[in-house]
Amino acid sequence: MGSERRLRLFIYARIIVSFLFLAATLLFEYQDSPAEIERFQPGVIRLMAFSFVFSIVSLLFLNKQKYTQFLTYLQVIWDVLFVTVLVLFTGGILSPYSFLYLLSIMIAGMLLGRRQSLYTASLCGILYGTILDFQYFGYLSFIGLSQEDAHRFGALRLFYTISFNLIAFGLTAFITGVLAERARLSEEALQRSSIDYFELAQLNSAIVAHSESGLLTTTLSGRIRVFNPYAEAIVGISQSEAYDKQIETVIPQLSGLFIPNHDSIKREFEFQASDGTVMTLGYHVSPFNDSKGLLAGYIVNFRDITNIRRMEAALIKADRLAALGELSARMAHEIRNPLAALCGSVQLLSSAADIREPDARLLAIVTREAERLDALITEFLLYARPATPQLKKINLHAYIDEELLFLAQDSHFVNITLQNLVPKTTEVTIDPNQFHQVIINLLRNAADAMQDGGGIRIECWLTAAAVSISITDTGAGITEDAARHLFEPFWTTKPSGTGLGLAISYRIIEAHGGTLSVESPPAGGCRFVITLPVH
Repeated sequence: MGSERRLRLFIYARIIVSFLFLAATLLFEYQDSPAEIERFQPGVIRLMAFSFVFSIVSLLFLNKQKYTQFLTYLQVIWDVLFVTVLVLFTGGILSPYSFLYLLSIMIAGMLLGRRQSLYTASLCGILYGTILDFQYFGYLSFIGLSQEDAHRFGALRLFYTISFNLIAFGLTAFITGVLAERARLSEEALQRSSIDYFELAQLNSAIVAHSESGLLTTTLSGRIRVFNPYAEAIVGISQSEAYDKQIETVIPQLSGLFIPNHDSIKREFEFQASDGTVMTLGYHVSPFNDSKGLLAGYIVNFRDITNIRRMEAALIKADRLAALGELSARMAHEIRNPLAALCGSVQLLSSAADIREPDARLLAIVTREAERLDALITEFLLYARPATPQLKKINLHAYIDEELLFLAQDSHFVNITLQNLVPKTTEVTIDPNQFHQVIINLLRNAADAMQDGGGIRIECWLTAAAVSISITDTGAGITEDAARHLFEPFWTTKPSGTGLGLAISYRIIEAHGGTLSVESPPAGGCRFVITLPVH
């Protein structure tokens, strides 16, 4: 494409020069003393006119790329012939246009290269030398070139003229060829470099656009430049809206970080997204330099690590609960043995015939509390050592309907609306008996949070690897401190609660290979989310 562009520019230049030369020649023809140029004026005019037409035709054919190389050689040949005919029409040895051979040689070098420029120089030397020799010996008198002009020149001077022109032609060809070769190599290198930079820019744009994390760059003063689609989705504004804004007006938590230094910063913060969701964002700020090595701005890379932090908290909680479970199981066994002996002794005392009424009432209280303690230990053992789930596939919507029917007469659910929003075709693989205890515990816990009435929604959604079931109430919600301890045994906010219901539910879901979490929706209330693997 570079040679074609040069050829096109050269033809345009020839069209302009030919037109101007033709106009000047025609203007000169109508001056007061045309006798001085009478001999060659008509031929020059026809030559310029033909050159103009030839250039126009060449330009038209150049639009068809398959003729580019042929037209290039044709232009060089035409230039040499044009200069030769012009020299013949303008006095031969006395012509002032012999220097145009140098232009023909330079054009050949620029269009075709070093070797072709040397060939053109040789051809120009042969043609110019032939014109001068033929004129000297009178062979060109028939076209008006005077032999006397050549004789006045002298044989020695004629020889020097031819020799000096040949040397000039050769040097011009050599220098032009070298320069043209260097220009060609530089152009190819520049083109390769340009292609590489273009590909690199495309690659960088694709990486930035499809990055699984937020990426933005700022100036030294903190004004935003790059703002990728992930950042747009998190913050809720577009690249065009964020451009040139101060970073603290878009992400206030990043205010004050852009102090000129060469140190990277790695931290995290809580951020409320455009949809109201509160998330934890981890970010990394690094300075970058310009082409001169000077500090030019900052790159901020951030991503949503909310789930990672939740998983870490869940793992910590699971480890703590596992340790508590192991300890609880041992303590339960140790307590149950003396408790059994205590119950047996109380029963023997109660069966005595001479026991007094007050003592009998006291023994009955001891027996009742012992039985309550035994039930508590039974629940404790269920929490510490849950049975292996007996899994079977069920229709979740129908299963939830049965659970809600079971709770219809429960006093906990007076003035509470229960909604089963689970899709009717949803199927899950669970232990129905164990899952019954989980659903009952979660629904009663939600009902206890709404003493004055409210609503509970049971919903479900599927992903490729898991099924999630949510139970959402319209109560007062849950505090962050309460959420951290909610699934620990014996931790409860209820005056009469044991703190084992949710702990047992957690262990049952854990035995199913799933997770049980609690969160506060933006609309208020509390939401328990059960996540089970897809079998």
